[in-house]
Amino acid sequence: MDIEPEKSEAGSERSPFSETPLEEATSSPRGAVRPLTPQTDAQWKSVFYETLQPRALDLQQARVQKLRNSKMVQKKVEKKEPPDKLSRDWFNDESMTLETRAYLVDKLLPTLVPGVEKLLMVAERKKALEKEESEPLTFDPITFLGEYLMRHNPAYEIAAMPNPYVRGMKAVADELKTKVPETTLHKLAQMKTLVKEKRKQREQVEKIKTHVRDMRKEALSMQFKEWTMDLTGQIPVLLVQSALTSFMESVSSEFSDDGTGIYARPLESVGSLGVKLNEEQFTEYLHSYIKNFNSDMFQQLLQHLLQCANDARNIIRHDIWRQMFLQLFFDCDHGKVGLLDRQRIISLLEAFFYNCSPQHKKGFLDPRKWPIIELDDIELAEFWGNMEDEQISEKSSLNIPSGELGLSEEAIALKLLLNDILSDIEMVEPEDSEAPEGSAAADQEKAGLEQEASHAGEEGEVVLATAPQDQAEMPAAEPGSGEAAVQEEQHPAAAESAAQETVVPAGKDAVPVTTRASAPELSAGTRAADRNPQPSTSAPASLLNVGPGHAEQSSAETAAARKEPEAGSRGQLHRSSEGVPGPSKRPGQKLSVSDLLSLPSGLDSEMCEKAPQKIYGKIWSGDLETADLSFMYTDYGKEIREDWNNESTRFPDLRMNMIEIQARGPPSTVSSFDKESLNPPQFVQLMETFVGEETNLSNVKRLVKFVKEGYVQTEKEKISQMERIHQNSFLVRQQLLLAALFEKWDNECSGFLDMQEVDAVLSTFKEGMEQEALNKAKLQLPIPQWHPSGIVKLSQRDFQTYMELVASELTGNEDEVLDNMVEFLMMSVERSHTERLRGSARRKWLLKIEHAAMTNGGCIQPVYDVLFKVLCRDTDAHGDSKKISAYIALLEYNLVFPERGDILLHYVACTEEDAPYVLNQSLFMDMEGVSFAAALDDKPIHVPRVHLHGNIHFWNKDRPPEERKGSFLVLPLEDIRRRVFGVLGLDTLQDKNEKTIFVPHEIRFYQGIANTFSIAYHHIRTKESIMQVIITAMGWLFTRVSQLQTVTTYFMEPGEDRMHDYTLRKVMSSDLNEPVEVHLPPGPVVRRRDNIFRDYLFKCIDCSVVVTIFVFEEHHIAVPLRNQMGQAIAVFDLNLGGRQKLPTCEHRDLEKMLRTIQSAVCEILKEDSGEKDPFFVLEAEYVGDWRRGGVLFYRYMLQELQNCIWNLDPFLSFSEIRCFEKPPNLVHTILKCVLLILYPQWAGTQEVEDWNCCIEKIDGELIENICYFDPTAPYVEVRPETLYSCLHGARRKAVWKFRSAPLEYLYNWVNTCLSLIELAKKLQHRQSMATSSTALITPTLSRSLRSSQVSANTNYTFAVPLV
Repeated sequence: MDIEPEKSEAGSERSPFSETPLEEATSSPRGAVRPLTPQTDAQWKSVFYETLQPRALDLQQARVQKLRNSKMVQKKVEKKEPPDKLSRDWFNDESMTLETRAYLVDKLLPTLVPGVEKLLMVAERKKALEKEESEPLTFDPITFLGEYLMRHNPAYEIAAMPNPYVRGMKAVADELKTKVPETTLHKLAQMKTLVKEKRKQREQVEKIKTHVRDMRKEALSMQFKEWTMDLTGQIPVLLVQSALTSFMESVSSEFSDDGTGIYARPLESVGSLGVKLNEEQFTEYLHSYIKNFNSDMFQQLLQHLLQCANDARNIIRHDIWRQMFLQLFFDCDHGKVGLLDRQRIISLLEAFFYNCSPQHKKGFLDPRKWPIIELDDIELAEFWGNMEDEQISEKSSLNIPSGELGLSEEAIALKLLLNDILSDIEMVEPEDSEAPEGSAAADQEKAGLEQEASHAGEEGEVVLATAPQDQAEMPAAEPGSGEAAVQEEQHPAAAESAAQETVVPAGKDAVPVTTRASAPELSAGTRAADRNPQPSTSAPASLLNVGPGHAEQSSAETAAARKEPEAGSRGQLHRSSEGVPGPSKRPGQKLSVSDLLSLPSGLDSEMCEKAPQKIYGKIWSGDLETADLSFMYTDYGKEIREDWNNESTRFPDLRMNMIEIQARGPPSTVSSFDKESLNPPQFVQLMETFVGEETNLSNVKRLVKFVKEGYVQTEKEKISQMERIHQNSFLVRQQLLLAALFEKWDNECSGFLDMQEVDAVLSTFKEGMEQEALNKAKLQLPIPQWHPSGIVKLSQRDFQTYMELVASELTGNEDEVLDNMVEFLMMSVERSHTERLRGSARRKWLLKIEHAAMTNGGCIQPVYDVLFKVLCRDTDAHGDSKKISAYIALLEYNLVFPERGDILLHYVACTEEDAPYVLNQSLFMDMEGVSFAAALDDKPIHVPRVHLHGNIHFWNKDRPPEERKGSFLVLPLEDIRRRVFGVLGLDTLQDKNEKTIFVPHEIRFYQGIANTFSIAYHHIRTKESIMQVIITAMGWLFTRVSQLQTVTTYFMEPGEDRMHDYTLRKVMSSDLNEPVEVHLPPGPVVRRRDNIFRDYLFKCIDCSVVVTIFVFEEHHIAVPLRNQMGQAIAVFDLNLGGRQKLPTCEHRDLEKMLRTIQSAVCEILKEDSGEKDPFFVLEAEYVGDWRRGGVLFYRYMLQELQNCIWNLDPFLSFSEIRCFEKPPNLVHTILKCVLLILYPQWAGTQEVEDWNCCIEKIDGELIENICYFDPTAPYVEVRPETLYSCLHGARRKAVWKFRSAPLEYLYNWVNTCLSLIELAKKLQHRQSMATSSTALITPTLSRSLRSSQVSANTNYTFAVPLV
């Protein structure tokens, strides 16, 4: 329908569509598009998602379905009537005519060819082709063809399915179009081709991955049989998880920066041995972690799993020993007090050790030497001057690569599977080393694992073949061993006879090859060969070196000895000539999986249908009975619980406080070391350390029997021990009572009590009749005589001391008097329920601040964060929801602008809102403020109204004066000796409420926060000092020790409370090749259940004793670092590598380092805890900060050497040196260096160059000068480079081999002096380059600073202090 244009009033025509709403909107500003409101936008989206979107999806689905249907129809037609193959004649990819041919085939020929065909058919029907040329044509072919082309125009023709020829030409056209370059279809075809190639490559990769995955799972499935299974044929997940954790630790530095990216998923934390895995679960569990491993890492993992399987078997074996030792403890604890006499136990161990024959003594440690005895028990002269060499035992008598020690037949099969995996993914394999012709031992040492497998198939099976004499004394199971299956349980009589007889080693003809294969892993043929040994496997009796008193073994004894098979890692092998035949393998030929699976029945049944491995003839129960020994028995014997039952009746208000205080103590698993007694964990660990790693079960039983029969106590000793236990329990109970009483008085957690308040209440005790006793007690109390604040503060320790002194001065039984005093003081203070709840909550918050300092690896920032959070929580709960700002400023010496005052306040932390204005600012003494007044007077200063004070320094200059309203509180930060080292400031300037003044209970709590922060801050400083001692000691050690592999240091960090387990934080690692690596805080954390193979570190901390172990083919020694109470606070993990012990010279130096570290750390801890005042011996110690730790290490070493030299006789002790007319260069060099240190002006003179002159200087005066010499004194003018060049030829081992104690003393003294001289110069350089250093305000310094400020007429306005 036509639409006529309308006419306007003016007569002009107007289109009906000229004024649409859209045009009006665009033409008029009023109709401009406005943004939709949120409500309208939500409605529009709702309509769109509810109606339009489903409709659009339906249309899309319909179109897709239509296309699919058309394709299906086309496929059916092509299947029914395929395209004509003649159309392929038009295909030609010649580049010159490609584009023209493609156009013709696509546009013209599909219509022209059928038209020509139709033309020929019509012409034939009309017989136009048969007429002669003379006859006129009634049929015009040109007209017919033109009509045909017009009728069949592709643009307008709607025809049915084209004929096969046309369809074929269409396919050819499509193919030709893809060949035309720079066209869309060509690019699309290239993309499709690339996609097909990529898809094919992915399919190939997936096929390879699937194959590799199957091969790896098969390898892991075979690996499962290497582990010791329980009765159900399963292994605990904890062991597998520990193996993965230890593998990540070992390869993290090689494959990943931090070790977190090597596994496909995060490691789980398994808490117990209750979760088990069968073979299929084991394979899937491991593969879920290592599915992304490359071939190298997977190969290393298989090697590591073999080691872990051997170590797990060793752990189970040691657990059996520990059960025997625990039962021995209970048998020896006749009085059931939970403690044994340590000295008596060590005496019994000495008697057992020195009465054993050399063969039975093998594996046991000497109880007269470290680590059985303590380093402090060694005499100083013997410690520094004992020059005797000790016999060093190696890990193995034969030099076999460590990677091949633990390989059974199954391990070799695993290696072959891995080689197949490497070849399948076209990885380049290392060339096999050709084994030279020779003995079986040479083949084992030089051939690769693949060659071992081939020899196992060609030459025979690897079997155990030890001499009967050796088998009786070989360990029952050794570290990293194969299967420990000892048949003593089945043949007790034979085992006992084998244990009692004396055995001699076999001769040279019986030198076998070392391996880790064990008895249960042997095939039937091997066991038959073992039962019928060849004559060549044992030395003839005529070749045995039998000494006096050693009888030749009879055949019965030999048979009995052979019934205790070897379970150690160093079992002896030989190649059996009648071994089980295996699949033949030529050089360069791969052994397929089918070949491995089709092994002979003997090996196949041993590898694939292997029975659970046995430990000492029994199948493992699946649990480690002594794994939680420290949790069960650490407190055993410490407390007599009957003594505590009366507290709930007599002291009901203190009962809960005592329980809470006890729960805050050190971890329950940690035992304090005591030289006089042993609790169960310490006794078990001492016995385990004594028996070592190479002892068999029979010798362990003999030891247990000997100790059980030898440990005898008289009734008097039992009663004395019981009384001592009761007395210790009573002292603990008394300390808890006083601590609970202190907390009840200090309800607001300020950390101190005013002595005047305590005296005011105590003066009413017994109606004031004991005033004289109070005065006497105060005279004995170690408190400052004068303090700027004039207030005598009693800390918890001072309060306990004061109460004990008062009780000792009163008449009557001291314990009963103390209980009466506690009861009186408890009843004299009443707290409401609200006050008790407030005090309990605040005390828990303060404990979080201390906990943050102990558990973050020495990092101070978490302490700041927790402190500010505690402040906010307290204001929300108990401070009327005040909004406060807080900061912490530390005192430092002003070395930049000394004209502005001697000290300054450096703001190191503040709340988040104030950080842009306050953080890292410095407040000088000539600036406004009351912070210096609080620091100098050591008093808290409270400014209730800041805007009225007039002497407040505002860091935020942008704050308008009308908003500078609120309250301000400054609290001094004191150390243990009440020396101020900073201030804590709080204000309410951001609070808009009317009540912004701090009330008294808030001020008391904030004082408690300041006190707690001081404890946390100095705990971190103490840890820094200890770290400095350790770093200095490691630097000294690695200049003298060359056989020590690595030393790793861990600090113990407690849990949330006493019942939570602690963790170990790795703080430092060092080795011979790299310098000391200090892990920046916070360092890596090690937990007990994360890695059971590192459990020896936790045993060391639990028992506070040295622990030795063989794990991961390496010998480790875990040495505890104890505090002044005997509890371990750190542990050193010493890795000796393949050696059981360092050479004697290096071992002695290691002992010296450990002893000096312990002495220096104990002094630091005593000084920082207030038990001991700082005592400076050397000038360099006056540095006064954490750097003193390095000086302290060398100071202790210097003092011990001076004590040794002081006891020398100048003539008798040096007689051997004096007898030289022409001395060795070593002796002359050392004596020359001694003289040059004391008399540097003699350099180059005859006094030191001539030997006779040097000898004359050795007299009492020289010894006295050596003993009083301070290398760090300012007057020392020694040039270290001159002495180092002189000492260049004096090697440490050469001095040791000289066997002269005086020369050893002098050599060590020279090196110690040189180290101290260099260290003092470094400290002086750092001090000159420093811009500031920490300051402490003592009472004397406070008076000095205040007098200097008064003399300078400094204008200070002090507020009235509120305490």
